[in-house]
Amino acid sequence: MNNPLGFIAASLKQAKPSIADIIEHLKLYEEKFPAPGDEIKNHAEEIDLEYSLEDLPKMIDSMTMACERIKNISISLRTFSRADQAYKVRFNIHEGIDSTILILKHRLKANEQRPAIEVVTEYDNLPQIECFPGQLNQVFMNILANSIDALDESNTGRSFEEIKANPNQITITTALKETQVEVKIADNGVGMNESVKQKVFEHLFTTKGVGKGTGLGLAIAKSIVLEKHGGSLLVNSTPGEGTEFVITLPILAQTDS
Repeated sequence: MNNPLGFIAASLKQAKPSIADIIEHLKLYEEKFPAPGDEIKNHAEEIDLEYSLEDLPKMIDSMTMACERIKNISISLRTFSRADQAYKVRFNIHEGIDSTILILKHRLKANEQRPAIEVVTEYDNLPQIECFPGQLNQVFMNILANSIDALDESNTGRSFEEIKANPNQITITTALKETQVEVKIADNGVGMNESVKQKVFEHLFTTKGVGKGTGLGLAIAKSIVLEKHGGSLLVNSTPGEGTEFVITLPILAQTDS
């Protein structure tokens, strides 16, 4: 994918000054020959030449931006889906979180029912940690997808304007805690009662409707954090206010993992 994308981006880069030269040349013609004749005048009106000369550079800029977005998605997919080796490697978890957010962008953007879900990131200056990056990215994916589900559920019965007045938000905070790093993922959704909170990490437990959840996501996330990385995964929640997942991970790999 990157090869044709690179070709398109390079071609646009070359095309932009060429188009600028052609536009400048056409303007010189207009200045030197103010009376080009009816046939040329009629054709210019027919193709809306003035609009095209103004819009074409903007189209090139838009295509260049689109190429950059595809490039960023490609990088994010590579970061997210990287194959884990038999041993842990050093990894910047902020890159993993950012790649997951970008992959979930289609679920975060505005739709007919609600405005866009805002994602706020408050990153500390963290060292790289020794981990299985692909597995950690799966943890981030499961928790963020769960937060989006909770926010969508909290919107039931609320109008677009009501949601806009109290917008859906996910806040991701990281912090260095001596020999560990801490990642907090919080939403302002429906929250959980104590009964649900006690069962949320159990296999096959789900609060979603039939066909909408497997009950495996958070159970697998906890298994990855605890068993594969020697960390911890906790949940804090208040009904009607939201839910916060707290992931704690050691910076250095555990010798017994």
